[in-house]
Amino acid sequence: MKTESRSIEETKTYEEWFNLADSDGDGRISGNDATKFFALSNLSRSQLKQLWALADVKRQGFLGFPEFVTAMQLVSLAQAGHELNSDILKTQIDKENIKPPVMEGLDALAAQKNLPISAPPEVNGTAQPQVIPTNRWFSSKSSKKLPLNSVTSIIDGLKKLYIERLKPLEATYRFNDFVSPLLTNTDFDAKPMVMLLGQYSTGKTTFIKHLLRCDYPGAHVGPEPTTDRFVVVMSGPDERSIPGNTIAVDADMPFSGLTTFGGSFLSKFQCSQMPHPLLDEITFVDTPGVLSGEKQRTQRSYDFTGVVSWFAAKCDLILLLFDPHKLDISDEFKRVITSLRGNDDKIRVVLNKADQVDTQQLMRVYGALMWSLGKVLNTPEVARVYIGSFNDKPIDESLVSPLGQDLFEKEQNNLLADLVDIPKKACDRRINEFVKRARSAKIHAYIISHLKKEMPAIMGKAKAQQRLLDNLEEEFAKVQREYHLPAGDFPNVEHFKEVLSGYSIDKFEKLKPKMIQAVDDMLGYEIPELLKKFRNPYD
Repeated sequence: MKTESRSIEETKTYEEWFNLADSDGDGRISGNDATKFFALSNLSRSQLKQLWALADVKRQGFLGFPEFVTAMQLVSLAQAGHELNSDILKTQIDKENIKPPVMEGLDALAAQKNLPISAPPEVNGTAQPQVIPTNRWFSSKSSKKLPLNSVTSIIDGLKKLYIERLKPLEATYRFNDFVSPLLTNTDFDAKPMVMLLGQYSTGKTTFIKHLLRCDYPGAHVGPEPTTDRFVVVMSGPDERSIPGNTIAVDADMPFSGLTTFGGSFLSKFQCSQMPHPLLDEITFVDTPGVLSGEKQRTQRSYDFTGVVSWFAAKCDLILLLFDPHKLDISDEFKRVITSLRGNDDKIRVVLNKADQVDTQQLMRVYGALMWSLGKVLNTPEVARVYIGSFNDKPIDESLVSPLGQDLFEKEQNNLLADLVDIPKKACDRRINEFVKRARSAKIHAYIISHLKKEMPAIMGKAKAQQRLLDNLEEEFAKVQREYHLPAGDFPNVEHFKEVLSGYSIDKFEKLKPKMIQAVDDMLGYEIPELLKKFRNPYD
């Protein structure tokens, strides 16, 4: 009971300190808040720089309450003479027994803010700082008038820049119809996603169960094609399965863009929710096994490749699973892998069920896999391949030597380390995807306005449109030369032509230089300033 009461007292102390440090009461400790409050610890600037880096592990540019508690524990350890490094809270120290640090001048700070330390604001025994409702930026026309100081994180800054700078350009040139739906609040706030792709029975569902160490709602495993739908496995208050049509209209989930694939897809889409610490950090996307032959194209009632491409753009990591007995890459699987174009940095290859063959066979299997991948992944770099057996069964020692077992263990640890790093890199990934989207939207605007310019003023519009559609590749080349754009950033010609054929080019807008300039200013000045504002305050 003593330990429990001490823990409650310490939590209350940290809540009081958090409210003292949080100058604007938005539930976030910004860099400016931290420099003032952490100065009371009398640690050196280099110690505080390392402390911030360890506490703001997701690089959000602010500390929430859990990160603030971590920061205070690190202050306490530094004051006790420990060297601050990334392993200190994992291995060396029992976090539960770290006492609050010595902070000089707390009473003076409390008096200055008229906030007595003994009486912090509480709701049900826990301080509940108010958080700015940033979702109003997506529903209110007054969003442009929000003051800059309302931006208290990098993600909030990206939301604001999107609404004010990028969204007008996307809407004007129908970027949402050609490339990607307009972004919503949930697209920015969504947890990092990991998608698993592979032919049937390569162990995709088992892989997720292995990581969670338990079943999840709707999980089916078997040698036949068991997973016949896209299943999003995410955190929730209780175990339940939610049908696709319900998820697609839920404003709190980032899946509204999937409505464009129609009801036949949504009937093959579901969300499995369950409380789990791993799912609090990462969302998994389990996919149907890629079929072979004509079945893939003729028996699916929705655009399978299009759905994979949509998820690929949203995901932080894409795992391609193979097993030693299914190394052939069918035409359909090749088409799916080709649809991942532009997301090559997210792809990891997993050779699963490697304990089903002996060491000599495994060497040959690995060579055959690399040969097959070389013909599909058109990149000069070698794809990272993890070898192992990602399930809960013991390794078959009659087939696998001790050396092989050691290899599997190291490979599994490397893959798990890759997954653990995802939440830490999520903010960087959001910035990267945002910049990529902005460049893509700019090129799209150049293409559409160029095609509009090529249309005649009065007569022969239908013929001119057909000529432009037939020679679209040449028109892309003209745009590329005129604006000095990289060829690799242009969209797929066939897909663009297919969408464009449903529009009258004459109805599109001419080029609006002010909109292009606004996006250029955003990329050249505003995003760097945003990152500068929320970098480590001790840099």
